[in-house]
Amino acid sequence: MKLLTLALFAILLIVTVRGMFFSFGSQKPGDYAESGPAFILKEHLSGPILSEGLIYGPTGRVTNSFTAQMQGEWDGDTGTLTESFTYSNGQTQERKWFLTASSDNTFTATAEDIIGEAQGVVSGSTIMMTYKIVLPERAGGHVLSVTDWLYMTESGVIINRSEMRKFGIKVAELVATMRPSREGNTGD
Repeated sequence: MKLLTLALFAILLIVTVRGMFFSFGSQKPGDYAESGPAFILKEHLSGPILSEGLIYGPTGRVTNSFTAQMQGEWDGDTGTLTESFTYSNGQTQERKWFLTASSDNTFTATAEDIIGEAQGVVSGSTIMMTYKIVLPERAGGHVLSVTDWLYMTESGVIINRSEMRKFGIKVAELVATMRPSREGNTGD
């Protein structure tokens, strides 16, 4: 029995150390401070943007895919990012982010389905944002904690990876691309 307890403790310790040092959640904005090309918030989240992505459920299998037309607009340090999603299950969704950039490479963002303010950091070729989102009622209305990373590539395509957690347990993951759209904008 003592050996079984020690084995379970060792497994728990390995899982904890892996999560702390060798996983998506262990990366920090400073890890990318010297990376390039530089992610310029007001430049790269401006104009018409096309996004395509996949959503993975808790089992790691794809549960949905989407395309989104986005439109970013800035006036000084305040901006909006309007998103219009079409999901593979036929559902649609609209969201409008209200962004406020600071001079220290941080920013805040709000949207109707976000609790409080999202906190963001621009560092090198990345953006990291954390927030709590309320899912639509048709998806259960759950409140999830989100860690959202955007990575700028050499070609100008942005790779977006997000983890969504409830009670600290990963329940969904999103992987998407974002690139300037040639189809125009979503407008208001």
